[in-house]
Amino acid sequence: MTFSHGMSLHVTVYVDPENVDGFFTAFKPVFDKVTAEPECLFFEVYLTPSTPGKISWVENWSKSPDWFLKEQITKDYYKEYFAVTESMFTKPREFQFLERLGDKYSYHGN
Repeated sequence: MTFSHGMSLHVTVYVDPENVDGFFTAFKPVFDKVTAEPECLFFEVYLTPSTPGKISWVENWSKSPDWFLKEQITKDYYKEYFAVTESMFTKPREFQFLERLGDKYSYHGN
């Protein structure tokens, strides 16, 4: 499958509500490094107020899922993040790769 306009990664994790602050303490340094990567086009994080501890984010990348799995997620700075945060999860992490359709179907307001 080709991803001519890159891909979007949608992730949801479920963290014990008591560990949300600790999760973000571990998450923020990785967020800062990921958003500095030249292939990262967009990264935004969301909370679900009706479900405390449900944290979701969207990452848009200029590359394919294959590239992401081989070149990006294997970077050293993810190791400590995974080691610290995975024990906080109350359910398995959910993620999916979506093909971006490009500028014709994209809007970024002010």
